[in-house]
Amino acid sequence: MGRTFKHILLLAGVFCLSIVVVACGTKSDTNGASKSSTDGKKKLIVGTDATYAPMEYMDAKGNIVGIDIDIVNAIAEAAGFEVEYKNYGWEPLFPALDNEEIDFAVSSITIDEERKQSFDFSDPYFIANQLILIQESSDVTSFDDLKDKKVSVQINTTGHKAVKELLGKTSKNIVAAETMPLAISEMINGNADAAVGDNAVIIEYKVNNPKVKLKTVEDNSFEKEYYGLMVKKGNQEIVDLLNEGIKKIKENGKLKEITGFDVK
Repeated sequence: MGRTFKHILLLAGVFCLSIVVVACGTKSDTNGASKSSTDGKKKLIVGTDATYAPMEYMDAKGNIVGIDIDIVNAIAEAAGFEVEYKNYGWEPLFPALDNEEIDFAVSSITIDEERKQSFDFSDPYFIANQLILIQESSDVTSFDDLKDKKVSVQINTTGHKAVKELLGKTSKNIVAAETMPLAISEMINGNADAAVGDNAVIIEYKVNNPKVKLKTVEDNSFEKEYYGLMVKKGNQEIVDLLNEGIKKIKENGKLKEITGFDVK
């Protein structure tokens, strides 16, 4: 952007920017969005999509809460840094990380080879798998049964990827919604025959909506997925800090206390 200004304006801009940086004194020289808290600890800005209960969601008071949030809080305490959460939504998370608006993202993000080409990840902290949600009256008993049906998913998730592999990348039978709750609503409203998504989220929805006649289908063709904290490519300092915290809460049992199971 600055290359089109005249030299004098560029110098003025640099001078003003210097004043702002000195006055604020909170931006890190190396870590984009990170700040220093009042007690001198590093504060990292964390982006999420808070529509994914029980992993990350907004409570009645407007706070971002959930299993993922509890895990990150534990990681931060163990590694000696503080966190500030920002709710971006799913799709905006990725450019926010690239643009250094946030230091890392937590949003039930599966570590896969495609994402690893563009981003770095912490060590795994959670295990999940895909689950099929259908109406109680549905005759679907396996993933293969969805080949000739309409399937709703959250856009650009591993569930979306799995359904594209089954139905075809450009299939008109894929209903891609912005959030998982919207994907489930598409199925309930009759716009899709089934919804596919992460097991924890689908089970949580079913438990919280007992009056809606739904059932789940497990399929062994779905591989286990490992969640990681997503970091801007090349930011090894943040990766190392997160891994330090993850290692500590695995060793002291805090991670198992939060999730109910061991993550190797």
